Amino acid sequence: MRRALGSLFGSVAALRAAAYRRGLLPRAQLGGPVVSVGNLGVGGSGKTPVVRRVAEILREAGRPVAVLSRGYGGSFRGEALFVSDGRAVLADARAAGDEPVLLARALPGVVVAVGPRRDVVGRAVEARFGRRVHVLDDGFQHLRLRRDLDLLCLDVRDLEDRPLPAGRLRERPSAEARADLVLLTRLEAASAGELESLERRLGAERTFRVERKVAGWRTLAGADAAAPPRAFLLAGIARPERFAWDAAGAGASIVGRAFFPDHHVFRAREIVEVATRAREAGADALVTTAKDAVRIESLPLDGVHLPLVVLDVAATIAGEPRLRARLLAATGRVA
Repeated sequence: MRRALGSLFGSVAALRAAAYRRGLLPRAQLGGPVVSVGNLGVGGSGKTPVVRRVAEILREAGRPVAVLSRGYGGSFRGEALFVSDGRAVLADARAAGDEPVLLARALPGVVVAVGPRRDVVGRAVEARFGRRVHVLDDGFQHLRLRRDLDLLCLDVRDLEDRPLPAGRLRERPSAEARADLVLLTRLEAASAGELESLERRLGAERTFRVERKVAGWRTLAGADAAAPPRAFLLAGIARPERFAWDAAGAGASIVGRAFFPDHHVFRAREIVEVATRAREAGADALVTTAKDAVRIESLPLDGVHLPLVVLDVAATIAGEPRLRARLLAATGRVA
């Protein structure tokens, strides 16, 4: 049954994409160029660090940049919410969702806005801030909005998977052909030979490898912190095993873990309970992700008698000068 439903889901997604491609469904156009960053799978593709790096490359080149997001997990139900005006963060994770707030804090000088229709959000951004390059977060399936460059974050095992609910894909694997550039993520899940074969299959000139790197340790307040010798992990993200791998690779000994569903809305009592378990396990600190931190920081944590440390992770893109050239060529009309 799941396989049949997955086949149906994939067929509907393919028909929808074809309708947009043939002009049967209308597409919106913004004043500034649009760079879409998206994926095929649900959760855990390493997309958010790539969105951040793409926005950084454009900002460093002097382009005015806005990140447009759906605001998944946030309570906002209007047309457009400004999460950052480039100078200050204006909304919290409860309203905007965790990833937009994370991006707003990591990208000074970049406007971040959320809403259900990214064309409407983009027009609101342009009305307030003028034309700019719009980085469309989670945009591969948001075909309503025309884009100048389509980037696909592809888990190295995605092409072996099936559409929902038989697998974890939003579309058939063949949908990767729509992408202008493919950024391979979760490299540790494939051998060197498999990666080379995948690059040949996708086309070497359109393919990049993305590695995760630990950018540092910090407190919830943003101060630098040291790697705890004995860490108890706390996370509500997709594929938390990658977080565990990052923490261990950064020098922490993992003495326990408490993993919740992706985008979990934490309660103070849950954090206190996890801290109790961590103390019993002999941990020196609770360690969480940057995405989880924006959902935890507003909670009353008086009952947590352990340091809470955040592990920051960034994306390193092999062949980044080649990616930079494509980004700047696609966005030159706002230079």
